[in-house]
Amino acid sequence: MQKNGSGGREIKTPCSVLLFLGFFAFSACIAAEFKRAKVKDMRVAGKLCSLPGTPAFGLGIFSIICLAGAHIIGNLVICTHLRSHKEAAPKRTTLGITFLLLSWVSFVLGVIILGGATSMNRKQHYREGWLKGECYVVKDGVYLGASALLLSTVFFLIASIFATRLRNRGGEVTSDREQGRKVHADHKRSLTYKSEESPSPSL
Repeated sequence: MQKNGSGGREIKTPCSVLLFLGFFAFSACIAAEFKRAKVKDMRVAGKLCSLPGTPAFGLGIFSIICLAGAHIIGNLVICTHLRSHKEAAPKRTTLGITFLLLSWVSFVLGVIILGGATSMNRKQHYREGWLKGECYVVKDGVYLGASALLLSTVFFLIASIFATRLRNRGGEVTSDREQGRKVHADHKRSLTYKSEESPSPSL
């Protein structure tokens, strides 16, 4: 059985890293909301248009990198927990996998929204624009929505880590109990064997 200190570090360390990366990704996403290109920044020359590049592009890329890093680390920790104790607490296994799947859903949606919004904050040249020569700007609240999905991803990852870790602890306790019962049964069997071998007193 693992020591409590080791088990605590096994949860605290990855969760701290996830919170750290999540905080930076969330902060960059919020900053991008205020640094994004606006309609007033658009320059029009006849049927042609252009938009200058904004800091939101770099902030969005940074946010995606942090989110991807957090998701990779979280998945590695969860998979390690699931592989270490396969036989215990199926309810905990189901709960942990459910949280893991939810983290994937929010992660994919967040990356799609954040990636699309970020690409619109690159410099859009005349005749090129963002799509087929047309210029696009990110609507209000898009980055805020992406930040909500980002937080959901980190929350689901941490919840899955706790669920699978609690499952492991349950498996360790069950294993210890079974081992104790086995030792008790062996001891009882040994006493019975000795009593059968002991000679009966002569008259």
